[in-house]
Amino acid sequence: MKVIVDLCVVPIGVGTSVSSYVAACSDVIEKAGLSSKLHAYGTNIEGDWDDVMAAVKRCHEVVHDMGAPRISTTLRVGTRTDRTQTMEDKVRSVEAKR
Repeated sequence: MKVIVDLCVVPIGVGTSVSSYVAACSDVIEKAGLSSKLHAYGTNIEGDWDDVMAAVKRCHEVVHDMGAPRISTTLRVGTRTDRTQTMEDKVRSVEAKR
């Protein structure tokens, strides 16, 4: 099953700046071969359900390995069965109506 997710991983107990942790998660997603788009408060990812969820798990492992004692993650998940849709398709659909 294909999925588009919005992922926001927040390490807790590591200080104010979390950009190095976000960069590490971005590396995990890239190495998994998934399509993604970083935005100001998270990352959109698309791909096969199992591959995306494995990358989310790996992000947690990497961030913990970097020293974060706790992580709070927000994950929004969208799937469709009526047709294939990409992140770009969704954006184009909205922009076409402006």
